[in-house]
Amino acid sequence: MSISRQQLLQAFDGLLQPERFKDYGPNGLQVEGRAEISRVVSGVTASLALIDAAIEARADAIFVHHGLFWRGQDGRVTGWMKQRLQRLLAHDINLFAYHLPLDAHPLWGNNAQLGRVLGWTSESQFGEQALGCLASASYPSAQAVADHVAQALGRSVTLVAPGGAMGAQRPIAKVAWCTGGAQSYFEAAIAAGADVFVTGEISEPQAHLARETGVAFVAAGHHATERYGAPALAAEVARSLGLAHQFIEIDNPA
Repeated sequence: MSISRQQLLQAFDGLLQPERFKDYGPNGLQVEGRAEISRVVSGVTASLALIDAAIEARADAIFVHHGLFWRGQDGRVTGWMKQRLQRLLAHDINLFAYHLPLDAHPLWGNNAQLGRVLGWTSESQFGEQALGCLASASYPSAQAVADHVAQALGRSVTLVAPGGAMGAQRPIAKVAWCTGGAQSYFEAAIAAGADVFVTGEISEPQAHLARETGVAFVAAGHHATERYGAPALAAEVARSLGLAHQFIEIDNPA
């Protein structure tokens, strides 16, 4: 079965409502390919490796969280940008990308799906554009939260706990999270009442805030925390429209 490019775009837009978000780049169809679509590949980032894998999988469309175009970037089509666009255009593949709308979707989005993987259900939202999630939890310590996240994601994580080793042993009743590069949400998580905040990356100021405010910080990897939304949403859309779907994982240590 195949559908038109416009039908697929309408399905993605209908679920993700990109018009609601102030974002860092364009959401929706970023590169136009063939008009009829029967096979969709999903991935985290529109890297050359993902594009080549999608070509091998005979994809008509690629659905990602991190697309090709971002506010403030160099607009010239040279180097890596030329290579990615050249592959997409030569093989007539559509590229769909949704950034903050995919983070925010309450069921299929990155935050909801990371919560599912970690066994946490969001009870309220916080931060800019209400992207952060907050949930009740019961852990004996921040170290226990970090260990749980590491086991669930299959990778090591960075924990900065208040007061050093002793602070890592304080009981945890509220967990907050926001996937990817959401370290700037830490102060909003603190204000929301979190005992620990989980995201993908940590910057230098957050380590000091964790030690000084009594709220622990867990950095679990940008890719690792955002690898669940794209396949979940693309699979749901493909199922509803009768399309073939395949998630292709391109490993990224960041």
